Amino acid sequence: MEIEGLEIVHLELKYCERCGGLWMRTRGAEDVYCPNCTVEVLDLPIRRNRRKLNLPVNDRIELKSECEDWSGFCGEGGNA
Repeated sequence: MEIEGLEIVHLELKYCERCGGLWMRTRGAEDVYCPNCTVEVLDLPIRRNRRKLNLPVNDRIELKSECEDWSGFCGEGGNA
């Protein structure tokens, strides 16, 4: 939008996800680091994704206690 030759830029307040400082960014931008930290983050090594374990989802394991009576271990309770 222009008003008499001036361009209006919409800004939003954002905190830096590295240093926690507040800064202004263009509304809708996806930047998460302030300008100072952006330079610092560029020097960090690239993180590689960890290998995921493929665990079965539909298989259920039933655990049964060999001793159903816990009264000797737990007692009556209420005696802190």
